[in-house]
Amino acid sequence: MSAGSIAASADFTEEPGQPTPRKDPIRPTDDEARALGRQLLRGARSGALATLGRDGHPSSSLVSLATDGDGTPLILVSALSAHTAHLETDPRCSLLLAPGGKGDPLAHARITLKLRARKVAREGAEGERVRRRFLARQPKAALYVDFGDFSFFALDLQGASLNGGFGRAYELVPADLLSDAKASSAIAAMEEGAVEHMNADHADAIRAYATGLLKAEDGEWRLTGLDPDGADLARGDAVLRLPFPAPVSDAAAMRRTLVELAAAARAAA
Repeated sequence: MSAGSIAASADFTEEPGQPTPRKDPIRPTDDEARALGRQLLRGARSGALATLGRDGHPSSSLVSLATDGDGTPLILVSALSAHTAHLETDPRCSLLLAPGGKGDPLAHARITLKLRARKVAREGAEGERVRRRFLARQPKAALYVDFGDFSFFALDLQGASLNGGFGRAYELVPADLLSDAKASSAIAAMEEGAVEHMNADHADAIRAYATGLLKAEDGEWRLTGLDPDGADLARGDAVLRLPFPAPVSDAAAMRRTLVELAAAARAAA
């Protein structure tokens, strides 16, 4: 077979003047991408919040961060900050979460969340839950959380762009990152009591989660939050995310999962 016939049979020929088709850089979303996106979202304590100024020009600010039970990002901001005024004028915003690491920063995973800001009323069950979860994640915010010019915003997720490192780009939808709404509500109802119980009576299990399963430095680790997809741990300013093997939907499933993980942690220590 001649070189020309090989090229023709393989469809290697190009029409004169036609550009070479560009390969789509976005990979199909899979469970590994979803898990990485959730880990980045749930594990972050701060991020770069981008808002739209009144002149239409983008503006970026560093904000402290927590998540609601379903994974919705939560921020506490002052009325004196420019980004607060921006959000009240135009709620569209984005949040870059990039924990980084050693070497080339572009080799590490990061995610940009496409969001719509919503002010959370202080009164009522949502306001109380948001305040509690934010302070569990950001305890030093207790110094100013009740100042009159500070407000909580929930950043409702619209979509996300995940980059897992070179050549690993994904477009995610809210369902890829957020926990099931019904399960989130059920866990939220028992979370505060369960966290207090674990810290008071099962500090050894929490310590085992950190050292045995997450290979963290030993110390007085505490449980700070529970949700359908995992547990949040903290020791001083250090935080850890313990993902569950499978989502839990109620208090009984949460109890079983925590017991099973404690046994696995002790065996791995």
